[in-house]
Amino acid sequence: MTTGKSTAVLLCNLGTPDAPTAAALRRYLGQFLSDPRVVEIPRVLWLPLLHGVILRVRPRRSAAKYESVWTEAGSPLAVWTQRQVELLGDRLSEFHPPTPVLPAMRYGRPAVGTQLQALLDSGVQRVLVLPLYPQYSAATTASLFDDVANWVRRSRTYPELRFVNDYHDHPDYIAALASSVHAQWENKGQRAQHLVMSFHGIPERNVRLGDPYVNQCRTTARLLAQALQLQPEQYTATFQSRFGPAQWLQPYTEPTLQALAKAGIRSVEVMCPGFVSDCLETLEEINMEARQAFLQAGGQAFDYIPCLNDSPAWIAALRRITEQHLAGWTAVLTQDI
Repeated sequence: MTTGKSTAVLLCNLGTPDAPTAAALRRYLGQFLSDPRVVEIPRVLWLPLLHGVILRVRPRRSAAKYESVWTEAGSPLAVWTQRQVELLGDRLSEFHPPTPVLPAMRYGRPAVGTQLQALLDSGVQRVLVLPLYPQYSAATTASLFDDVANWVRRSRTYPELRFVNDYHDHPDYIAALASSVHAQWENKGQRAQHLVMSFHGIPERNVRLGDPYVNQCRTTARLLAQALQLQPEQYTATFQSRFGPAQWLQPYTEPTLQALAKAGIRSVEVMCPGFVSDCLETLEEINMEARQAFLQAGGQAFDYIPCLNDSPAWIAALRRITEQHLAGWTAVLTQDI
């Protein structure tokens, strides 16, 4: 039974610069790389390097990469996140009481604190914070929790809060991923020789300190392979987006693709299960850079499988995950999907 208190969902993604320009990237990277959850180096060592070197050099290079994927509607990540907000909001209008959905970005805009304050000001009394990170990592999920907690710390009053840690093994999330692969197979009329599942990497040190991320990624890959009835030799889980000289999770995506090509694999399909919205890391790093690396190494066919984006199976999974975490706060009046 519900109490009649108003409830909302804050759908949170990592963030994106406002424009594909050096100035916008400097602001965005300054916020992102200043987060101690993202770069776990003592501040006295890291901040001078960040502001004295990295933010003087990297924004221009990053802006060029963003320019290559930017659309008339803006940043792909922002566009897809807004689309997910709208579609999930439509589904939650069936709840009693209807449950609005707002977007928020950990870095950039709209900021988490700004959106929480807007919900509070509108009379919302309960908020479910739902990260668009299926796998938990301290660098993403915990950082988002920090941002929510910082807003609470500054606030005189705040709504009741629930926070979703992960859904890496949720059956509906796995089914949505499998549906995207089946759609690829049906559209092409055939399967590639090998499926590469590329997840965002983190430093190996983070895992030694207790971060469960790598185990959750491997669980996602295993469950997806089972849903697709793939044998171990037919797929590989890899990690992308290395930064700095430290050892990161392996195997690395691009070298793996090059090795597959040199071993005689002529066709691959590549997907990014840990990203639910296409973004720079999927559209430029994977569909451009990794594609080129595979083809130059001797591969013949590289098919990128888009992220879940606004696929019906993913929106249905989001609705189910939300419904389960709202249990006791709201009641569903429609039939289960």
